[in-house]
Amino acid sequence: MPNPNSKLWLIVADAGRAALYAAESSRGPLTEIQDFIEPNSRLLDQDLVTDRPGRGFGSAGQGGHTLEPSTQPGDVEAERFAKRLAEILDQARAEQRFEMLGLVAPPAFLGLLRKRLPDETARQVVLEIDKDLTRHDADGVRARLPERLFKTPLR
Repeated sequence: MPNPNSKLWLIVADAGRAALYAAESSRGPLTEIQDFIEPNSRLLDQDLVTDRPGRGFGSAGQGGHTLEPSTQPGDVEAERFAKRLAEILDQARAEQRFEMLGLVAPPAFLGLLRKRLPDETARQVVLEIDKDLTRHDADGVRARLPERLFKTPLR
């Protein structure tokens, strides 16, 4: 990945895609570093499940009923994608590729990503925005963020 040792890395994600940006100054532009796609998130739940739901039998009466999965297959794929992104960010933190981290995602996926970030990486988070900005380019994302992305240290 280019742009090692950036001031801020910003991940803009939803359950199926993400873009990683770098910012060198709190008011400056974003530079795209890398895109990530989770191909299974684009499939319908019925395409992710190959077997029919299981059958359950109650203690009273005859016959059975269909058991619905407790978690939807699309949710499982979103969890996997959040875990994959968190691992990438954690490795980059360990390699000191950024000083601060920003997270931009719709509320549900932001929660998944937050949950998956290891504590050390989560401590680097200085900006969280619960919006889906994945359809925008770097300039479009930057236009929808606060003027200052992070506080600059006093010198």
